[in-house]
Amino acid sequence: MSDTKSSTPCPICGKPRVQQFRLFCSKRCADVDLNRWFKGVYAVPVTETDDEDGDKPANEPPER
Repeated sequence: MSDTKSSTPCPICGKPRVQQFRLFCSKRCADVDLNRWFKGVYAVPVTETDDEDGDKPANEPPER
């Protein structure tokens, strides 16, 4: 692998990317990104609704 830089900036700090670290400019930025994944920072918020059969989600109590 070469250390040639890409024109697309690092998504963490904005510095030029380095091929050795793929999307990032350094190991530090790659580790910051990995930590964000582990903590769930990149999770997509979801609102549960009735499923396609019209049933309530399993974790929701039945209506009375």
